[in-house]
Amino acid sequence: MRYVTDEASAEASRDEGDIATTRVTIGSDFGCDALEQRVIRFAAGRSKRRGSSAREELLFAVAGSGTVRLDGADHVLDPETGLLVPPGSTYEVENPGPAELVLVSVLGLEPEAGAEAGSSPSPVRVADQPAHPAGKDREFRYIANEELGCRTVTQFVGSIPPGRAKPHYHMYEEVAYILDGEGVLHMGGESSSVRPGSCIHFPPQEPHILENVGSGTLRVLGVFHPAGDPSMAYNVPEAQGEERRA
Repeated sequence: MRYVTDEASAEASRDEGDIATTRVTIGSDFGCDALEQRVIRFAAGRSKRRGSSAREELLFAVAGSGTVRLDGADHVLDPETGLLVPPGSTYEVENPGPAELVLVSVLGLEPEAGAEAGSSPSPVRVADQPAHPAGKDREFRYIANEELGCRTVTQFVGSIPPGRAKPHYHMYEEVAYILDGEGVLHMGGESSSVRPGSCIHFPPQEPHILENVGSGTLRVLGVFHPAGDPSMAYNVPEAQGEERRA
């Protein structure tokens, strides 16, 4: 199985007359059926209308700045800012240029029929969110969860200090994007180097270690389903049903 890929390895698609180039980095072809991760690059100008999906979509700016017009309201996206696009909503992106606006987009799931709609979307900045502990010297910040109006997945930015944790696994399925740092993913009997721009698929119940081999913090943008607490994990092999916070 493949676990690590990057934007350059994915096929690019672009509609005629649009400013957006999309690459699906992780999806059903990668063995991930619940979620779809994409990297979208917007050149200067205004994009064609996007969205109208029955699934929730999470946008996260990793480079550049621009404005998202979502259902008639304008939202500014700067680096390290996320925005939830509710099911059925449409949006356009305006990039003042000259640099590209680079977004990581993840399609979540279609909310269950009759599920209560979330609150009106608004941008969420990583720096404005409180840090939560996730084991020794680790922390995470929520970008999207039920409290922030997202009904099917959880999105967070996690920070990993230099070093290597014990092998563990999660009950949820996750797609991740490396924001900063250098690391090695140990999973499925393989060890793969990761760096900014690397994309990772964590299948549910798959033991792994994401090791930080650099001198600075390894920062990861993660989205997982079912929604919940990113720190909930199971040790290997001691945790035969023993829950812990990784």
